[in-house]
Amino acid sequence: MGIAYSKETDAKWQSNWETSGLYKFNPESEKEKLYLLEMFSYPSGAKLHLGHWWNFGLSDIWGRMKRMQGYQVFHPMGFDAFGLPAENYAIQTGVHPKISTEANIKTMEKQLRTIGATYDWDYEIKTCEPEYYKWTQWIFLQLYKRGLAYRKEAPVNWCPGCNTVLANEQVINGSCERCSTKVEQKELTQWFFKITDYADELLEGLDSLNWPAKTKAIQRNWIGRSSGTEVKFAVEGFAGIIEVYTTRVETLMGVTYLVLAPEHPLVNTITTPQQKKSVEEYQQRTAFLTEIDRTSLTKEKTGEFTGAYCIHPITGEKLPVWISDYVMGSYGTGAVMAVPAHDERDYEFAVKYQLPVIEVIKSIDKAHTVGLPFTDKGVLINSGAYTGQDSDTAKEVIAEELISTDKGRRKKNYRLRDWLVSRQRYWGAPIPIIYCEKCGIVPVPENDLPVELPFDVDFVPGGKSPLAQHEEFKHTTCPCCKGPAVRETDTLDTFVCSSWYYLRYIDPHNVQNPWDMGKMKQLMAVDKYIGGIEHAAMHLLYARFIYKALRDMGYTEGDEPFLNLVHQGIILGSDGQKMSKSKGNTVSPDEYIEQYGADVFRTYLAFGFSYLEGGPWSDAGIKSIGSFFDKMNRIIECYLETAKSDKGEGESELDTIRHRTIKAVTEDVERFQFNTAIARLMEFRNAIAEYQRKESRNTVFELDILTDFIRLISPFAPHYSEEIWEILGNKTSIFDSSWPEYKRDKLTGKTIELVIQINSKNRCRIQVEADASEETIKDLALKRKEIEQEIRDKNILKTIYAKGRLINFVVR
Repeated sequence: MGIAYSKETDAKWQSNWETSGLYKFNPESEKEKLYLLEMFSYPSGAKLHLGHWWNFGLSDIWGRMKRMQGYQVFHPMGFDAFGLPAENYAIQTGVHPKISTEANIKTMEKQLRTIGATYDWDYEIKTCEPEYYKWTQWIFLQLYKRGLAYRKEAPVNWCPGCNTVLANEQVINGSCERCSTKVEQKELTQWFFKITDYADELLEGLDSLNWPAKTKAIQRNWIGRSSGTEVKFAVEGFAGIIEVYTTRVETLMGVTYLVLAPEHPLVNTITTPQQKKSVEEYQQRTAFLTEIDRTSLTKEKTGEFTGAYCIHPITGEKLPVWISDYVMGSYGTGAVMAVPAHDERDYEFAVKYQLPVIEVIKSIDKAHTVGLPFTDKGVLINSGAYTGQDSDTAKEVIAEELISTDKGRRKKNYRLRDWLVSRQRYWGAPIPIIYCEKCGIVPVPENDLPVELPFDVDFVPGGKSPLAQHEEFKHTTCPCCKGPAVRETDTLDTFVCSSWYYLRYIDPHNVQNPWDMGKMKQLMAVDKYIGGIEHAAMHLLYARFIYKALRDMGYTEGDEPFLNLVHQGIILGSDGQKMSKSKGNTVSPDEYIEQYGADVFRTYLAFGFSYLEGGPWSDAGIKSIGSFFDKMNRIIECYLETAKSDKGEGESELDTIRHRTIKAVTEDVERFQFNTAIARLMEFRNAIAEYQRKESRNTVFELDILTDFIRLISPFAPHYSEEIWEILGNKTSIFDSSWPEYKRDKLTGKTIELVIQINSKNRCRIQVEADASEETIKDLALKRKEIEQEIRDKNILKTIYAKGRLINFVVR
């Protein structure tokens, strides 16, 4: 019989799965629950692209293996349908965001099904639907009731290209992350979430998470907690004081001037009449610079003298007070005690403006001459009574003296700022707040939710929220006094929608509550969360904050929403650049699926690239994957055509390879190392083919060797595996069968497995006789196609053989 795999095979089994409800989550099952979740996608384009296959298709491999290992896998899918991507797409096409978004979702739903993933579409969510954002607004109100949502006027990042405010995390190198327009500063009244109340817990909770170290480091740096001292400097001629936060109070005796941020509230008060004009001009020049611009290490330091002097808290010396844009009003107290001998920014500023430089710390290593600024620890000099003390001792002694004289206090400081959630755009969840001249700020009653987004709005942004131009939406009645009132016309940052969607997945059709507590307890936390590292300081931080705040309100349990995190790498264009339509380097999966079928394409993605690293796109190897399936078909055809008889002599060796493959593939899939798992399966297939070739055609290996191979490849090629499973006479789905288990006593045989490396990097593995000589192993390794191709034009400088483990070719 002839076995063929094609896109028709895909369609057959996708229809079968949908009809049978194979992937329906059964909350009543006694199996252990496992929550698998990918960060959901933006429906901002008309078609599914390669990135969707990469993000969603390969994580399904892990989920299928866990299902076969006996878990009840909860695997939902939905769409992050609000926000700039969808709105910008609508602006470009001239089609209303609701219409274009819904059309894009329908297209993506259809295409996502072609991946052959285990999604249960009964749990689908779309954040732009009132049934969803009603509860986004509800969460806003819960935060507001507890003082975690508040409104204030503040300098904000304004993108002229998108005509909206951006959070700090959305500004990359001074430009909008979405459209790359240079960001400006504006003073606007905005809504904020008080994420800083959870700074300590967000920081300390990272220790318990099974997350990549780099991601945890990004969050630690973004939170930026430091412990220091807040020092009080009296201002000559004024009753007020300037408070300065420092982590290096041991350098206090080296302070030669103070620097305030241009926006510091005391600047206008203490500036002398003679300096007033120059100070105001400087304030105007720096008002529109972003935080990124102001804190850049390469930016030339500028400033103005206020004419005022402060008093050193220990020596009583008069110190000039300057302003400079390298000091931020939003960090610490907005004031810096300048120690130019021991700080690079202060040193650069002092040299430019010819201000005194007093060295107060020298290196402990007397033989080592260090120039200024000296920023390490050492021994104090020129510091009066503190001279001779080491840095750590002096830090404690000086801090205690300041505290005892009420001129200082211990203080923790954070880089983290409260989350700015207001957006002056149309396509987002309306903020559920009403403004009444009599009653002030009034939250929309929960019974009146959702505050629905009107359809008949000019959604092209013009600097104010489009909702501000919609009279019917804007004007309403105060819930308290029943008098005339107006609605908040800003919408919520789309990151608010995605900060809790993992909870709504659990109970997406509940109209009485955002989720059922029993269901939440059954499924949370997410066992495996998959998404890009670009969300480390935005979505992941925001979601953790919302989850913890809801926990403290009694709506969730546990401290963290995502216990285990995997970041997929990025598939770049063949030009090495990130894929984008503007660069013309995107790749559509459709043509490959049409030619090869979904499973060949899916398996090629798994094999051709490291899931955790990604790399430049190339389809050079996809034909070989198609050939891999063809060769497997021939093995199965041969098996089916051959009469059953006694085992061949080589089957014990084949059995050893089988159990080694089970062990290796299981471990590789668990670690998301799909490329090496496929390599192991290729070796297993080669071993089966070699056995068939060597043994007489009347000799057949045991059926379980073949079925184990099909089980092992099934997460990578689900449609193909179902087809073969059926051909082999099975009446139920292969995904209702068990994942193969290896036996330890079967892992050793007449052959051993060696790793082949090039320049200490793993390239492939080979099976060799256990007693093979180093020279024989070297010859076999060099004949491997992967090795031969890579070293073809290179010189082998050295060969390193670690007996029984690996052979490494050092080449150049």
